[in-house]
This record gives sequence, C-alpha cells and structure tokens, in this order.
Amino acid sequence: MKYKVVLQQSEEGISVHCPGLPGCWSQGETEEEAIANIKDAITEYLAVVSDLLTDSDVREVEVAV
Repeated sequence: MKYKVVLQQSEEGISVHCPGLPGCWSQGETEEEAIANIKDAITEYLAVVSDLLTDSDVREVEVAV
C-alpha cells in the first residue's frame, strides 16, 4: 500500500507524519532517515489497528478516487 506523508523541517531534523493515519508521526536527522522511520511507524500503527479489530465484524469497501 502507498500512504501520503508530509515532511517538515524541524529543530531536530525532519518531522514526518501520515495525514491518513491520525497520530502517526516520526522524525529523522535526514529525509532518508525520516522516510525509513515513518515506514516503521505506519507498519506498527496498522498492526495495532489490526489487533484492536480482533473479534470484530470487519468489512472492506472499495472507493473510486
């Protein structure tokens, strides 16, 4: 899957977040490190969501963009 991420210069380097996943933020000293870190953060975020949905009646829908 592909997720849009937003990078911003910060005092610590590069801040990055995924607008489609509220609260999914990371950072890095370089753009490359920030991108690698947000990939890990997205993976962990989705794992938590999956765990929270255990035993729920979950459906998928397709949306045309």
